[in-house]
Amino acid sequence: MRKEVVMITGANGEIGHGLISHLGKKGDIGILALDVQPLDADLVPYCQRFIQGDILDNMLLGRLVAEFEIRTIFHLASILSTKAEYNPETAHRVNVEGTLNLLRLAVEQSAWQGRAVKFIYPSSIAAYGIPDLETKNRAGKVKEEQFLQPTTMYGCNKLYCEHLGRYYTRHYRQLAADKGSASVDFRCLRFPGLISADTIPTGGTSDYGPEMLHHAAQGIPYQCFVRPDSRLPFMAMPDAVKSLLQLEEAPQENLSQLVYNVTSFSPTADEIQTVVKKYFPKAEIHCQVHGSRQAIVDSWPGDIDDSAARKDWGWSPDYDMNRAFDDYLIPAIHRRYPPK
Repeated sequence: MRKEVVMITGANGEIGHGLISHLGKKGDIGILALDVQPLDADLVPYCQRFIQGDILDNMLLGRLVAEFEIRTIFHLASILSTKAEYNPETAHRVNVEGTLNLLRLAVEQSAWQGRAVKFIYPSSIAAYGIPDLETKNRAGKVKEEQFLQPTTMYGCNKLYCEHLGRYYTRHYRQLAADKGSASVDFRCLRFPGLISADTIPTGGTSDYGPEMLHHAAQGIPYQCFVRPDSRLPFMAMPDAVKSLLQLEEAPQENLSQLVYNVTSFSPTADEIQTVVKKYFPKAEIHCQVHGSRQAIVDSWPGDIDDSAARKDWGWSPDYDMNRAFDDYLIPAIHRRYPPK
């Protein structure tokens, strides 16, 4: 008999940690975790099963169809923006072909179960591409359908996978004599930069925010790779997990679109530095602009419009910038890096 589970790819990543911990503590859902690296020890007790493997391995994914009844797929595995620029072909294989493999898995599961499997996909503000800084400053809150000309391989991958999800939900088997019901219930969030106290980011272009904090807490000098006036939207990790679960639980009839922005606060790099130094006055943070990474940040919105998510499924963040630091980041960071 197949075991009913929720599948989470990229289990060791920033979002994976938060999502598995949250679901595991509830204790009412079987979790099937997948990652190319061994699962972090603190996540093992929460998972019904962990499989170390690659989302590009079709034989592995085929075995999952036979063994598990997968109710929802949270597809979190990806190669992030900065890393993707150094090896765009590999990024395309993982980010696009891996997603396509999982969508096919969802199709097979849906056919076997006789109901649409939910496919929750975290996209990114990297899907946007604003042509110049003047346009960015003038644009204000950017809506889901605006400025969709990404300048990075990661952004191209994310935007294309949004279209793949739309295809499998609305148009798959459109030429078949018996179309049947939609085989995949694809739901997508475009995340801003995410800040977690529990994991150290690797390979993202918005990482200067969390990196400032983690370096300061350890007493390590930090070279910020963007200008002080650089502005991006951010969100605390608990709100990222909350938004994924709210979207997953939303009645399908309430959803007016497949792709939703979510966000919380939109500080400049200098404003983040000011808050970090409030808690770590001895922090050494200096500006050393990395031209290419700065250009990417300048092409992303300074703020995004999440009104559709608020209207359709009641999205509202719990953490503004002050509360994110006061109630979540600083207490957790002090536990992670106890004063010497």
